[in-house]
Amino acid sequence: MTYYVYILTDKRNGTLYIGATNNLEQRMFDHKNGTGSIFTKKYKVTNLMYYEETDDIGAAIHREKQLKKWMLN
Repeated sequence: MTYYVYILTDKRNGTLYIGATNNLEQRMFDHKNGTGSIFTKKYKVTNLMYYEETDDIGAAIHREKQLKKWMLN
């Protein structure tokens, strides 16, 4: 199975969202329709700006946490 770590943006004020999923197409559909997460719905963060693929769920989760940590520093 393929797992994805992805970054979304709103294009207005630079708000970012980082997530991980095993179905990027479905997850993007969910975000664009307001059912992806409360954060992306509230801030209209629906534009995919970057993603990575891996076949290891542990690696995907680790990378998601790594990117979030970098974003906060």
